[in-house]
Amino acid sequence: MFKVLRDWIQRYFSDEEAVVLAVLLFLAFTAVLTLGGMLAPVLAGMVLAYLMQGLVVALERMRVPGAAAVGLVFALFMGLLLVFIVVVVPLLWHQLITLFNELPGMLAKWQPLLLLLPERYPHLVSDEQVLQAIEAARGEIGKFGQWALTFSLSSLPLLVNIMIYLVLVPILVFFFLKDRAMIGEWVRGYLPRERALITRVAQEMNRQIANYIRGKVIEIVICGGVTYIAFVALGLNYAALLALLVGVSVVVPYVGAVVVTVPVLLIALFQWGWSDQFIYLMAVYGIIQTLDGNVLVPLLFSEAVNLHPVAIICAVLLFGGLWGFWGVFFAIPLATLFKAVLDAWPRKEPVVAPLL
Repeated sequence: MFKVLRDWIQRYFSDEEAVVLAVLLFLAFTAVLTLGGMLAPVLAGMVLAYLMQGLVVALERMRVPGAAAVGLVFALFMGLLLVFIVVVVPLLWHQLITLFNELPGMLAKWQPLLLLLPERYPHLVSDEQVLQAIEAARGEIGKFGQWALTFSLSSLPLLVNIMIYLVLVPILVFFFLKDRAMIGEWVRGYLPRERALITRVAQEMNRQIANYIRGKVIEIVICGGVTYIAFVALGLNYAALLALLVGVSVVVPYVGAVVVTVPVLLIALFQWGWSDQFIYLMAVYGIIQTLDGNVLVPLLFSEAVNLHPVAIICAVLLFGGLWGFWGVFFAIPLATLFKAVLDAWPRKEPVVAPLL
């Protein structure tokens, strides 16, 4: 047993760079798990600066001075943030409150239709099951109301945290963009001099993660924007709220599109019933999802590392359970990181004795 373990360690951990890389990865994940809550504004600033770094580099390649490039990108970021706070957030909040107020009416409208199910399908559904489902739905709506009341009473600390984020994150983004070269030199000063393996993995991951994150943000904006325009043109209620859900759903591969279809279908069905307008909406929604999966995703992620669907789902479940939304968002880049590390990991092949 000990010989097998010793041979395994000798094969995969005989290289000093591999040991250093393993220690660095362990320390990084431990720091995020233990200090992620306290350093959340710093991590958010790093992510946003990382997203905008490519635009700064592109402007510098166009012979725009470094300070001017950082200033232009940061001004664009602040403008988009201001539009989101002033325009998008109040619209979403208004539609969310309206939806909450109309939920009891939706349930009351569908109750007579649900009670017809036992008459049409007596072998599948009974009266007791329908009544239990209605009572359960009412209970969930009541819990949601209690949560909304509790949220409103305890919203002051949340507002304080939001204000802290709104102040700290833009400042951190600015300095991460402005001093990215100096920060990079400072980090490299603490790394070993012999770091060919670390450099190779870092360069590969920088290319892959940058392509994925920027592509995913573009996909969210395009899907959400096109969906909002289509929903508004068709007259669907809560268009902004549903478009936000559709945009965010692309973060979770395979599952997100299926889950977000349920509220779109139910709200459209409540608004129009089984009418031509409902069919038109679902047809347009299906076209948007098809174009996203078959046109937009291949264009944005043509250089992404191919991962098996099982690996993607496992990564989403694992990192989502550890870090919530951000874990889901970075599940594929983190899975790609592990794949790149495994592919680049040095292996010392065992010596095979020659056959006599």
